[in-house]
Amino acid sequence: MTDTPTQLFIGGAWVDAADGATMAVDDPATGEILCHVADAGAKDARLAEDAAAQAQEEWARTAPRARSEILRRAYEIILDRTDELAHLMTSEMGKPLAEARGEVAYAAEFFRWFSEEAVRVEGGNGVLPDGRNRMLLSRRPVGPCLLITPWNFPLAMGTRKIGPAIAAGCTMILKPAPQTPLSSLALAAILKEAGLPDGVLNVVTTSRAGEVCEPLLRGGRIRKLSFTGSTAVGRLLLAQSAEAVVRTSMELGGNAPFIVFEDADLDKAVDGAMVAKMRNMGEACTAANRFFVHTSVAEEFGRRLAERMGALVVGPGTRDGVDVGPLIDRVGRAKVEELVADAVERGARVLVGGRTPEGRGCFYPPTVLTDVASDSRLMDTEIFGPVAAILTFDDEDEVIRRANDTPWGLVGYVFTEGLDRALSVSERLEVGMVGLNTGLVSNPAAPFGGVKQSGLGREGGRVGIDEFLEYQYLAVPVR
Repeated sequence: MTDTPTQLFIGGAWVDAADGATMAVDDPATGEILCHVADAGAKDARLAEDAAAQAQEEWARTAPRARSEILRRAYEIILDRTDELAHLMTSEMGKPLAEARGEVAYAAEFFRWFSEEAVRVEGGNGVLPDGRNRMLLSRRPVGPCLLITPWNFPLAMGTRKIGPAIAAGCTMILKPAPQTPLSSLALAAILKEAGLPDGVLNVVTTSRAGEVCEPLLRGGRIRKLSFTGSTAVGRLLLAQSAEAVVRTSMELGGNAPFIVFEDADLDKAVDGAMVAKMRNMGEACTAANRFFVHTSVAEEFGRRLAERMGALVVGPGTRDGVDVGPLIDRVGRAKVEELVADAVERGARVLVGGRTPEGRGCFYPPTVLTDVASDSRLMDTEIFGPVAAILTFDDEDEVIRRANDTPWGLVGYVFTEGLDRALSVSERLEVGMVGLNTGLVSNPAAPFGGVKQSGLGREGGRVGIDEFLEYQYLAVPVR
């Protein structure tokens, strides 16, 4: 902790907030304050905007190979400091160290992936159909960007946005979640060490998001917004972006269905459920929210899942042998408590968990509910906690209808041994991603994103850099 920066990072320098304000960063396992970091205001946002705007032209002219090598060096530094970064993440966010180490590797991979994509930005040329003009296409950076990241994957969500922006030649302002600013500040220090020029990345930590972000979006110099967070906040940011016609990409909420058919391999299904539900204590937009299990296998699936969930060890993420850390804060835990209570009131049975432990910290036990009523609040609310809610079905058309009966469409999970069914059900699900007989879909080499109110655009994969590039068409008369 002593080596982690706690100031704003603007124009390549570490600076205090203009008004001297700071905000506390809490340890969710204990409720104690880890440290205080600078709390940016509107003046700091303008300074960061100035720095990004001033650096944009030169950075856009920087050779793609130079940008690539910066990302590659940063990738290597991150891996070299895996334990240090994992401990930092666990301290501010709560996830167990083993999972935090996994996130460090995942986060680093975005830098390696986009270091390779930086040198593969291509245009095109050809004679137009009328034969009078030749078309030359080039691709150019969209310009200064505002990147807003959530608290649940504080390092990986930073690299997933920063990586393609650097590769494309964009400067940026990063605003991390106020609960988890330390990972982002550590990332800024790593990129500076890797040789990123001053002003290309600016980090403003703040508890005053509206005061910082709205003027940036309405001001006209920010040309791209990339946001990961709730659908409600995403709608607000879209409205604020409209005035200056800011290009946007949004990775918003999810309400993932997890469908287990009667022919599923239950060993695979339970293994997949543990990953899809318990990654990051269930605090993930990709977390399985609604478990639709065929009536013929529902009892067995529920029993096996409850056994696995009940065997998980809950405790501080830094302690050896812990599988499940605390939720992010007491507000997040209270939401989970209320959703479980509502489901039980409507007739759900608790197979395991369901009771908040006494003592300090924001812990909640892994919980499995069965006989869940379809009108329970957790059916149309992103749980963001370690709660698996099981409903039964008998008919394929019925379960697809129920799975699609939501305004969200990020990811769905399908477990079946039938190839025809696997393909047909996956095609009919209204989601951007499908996990077929697997509970994990996230990969830097794959396009991540959803449909409907789960977002706009994609992150990662070959298309991830497209969000930060514009086309320019040049017409040249044919002689």
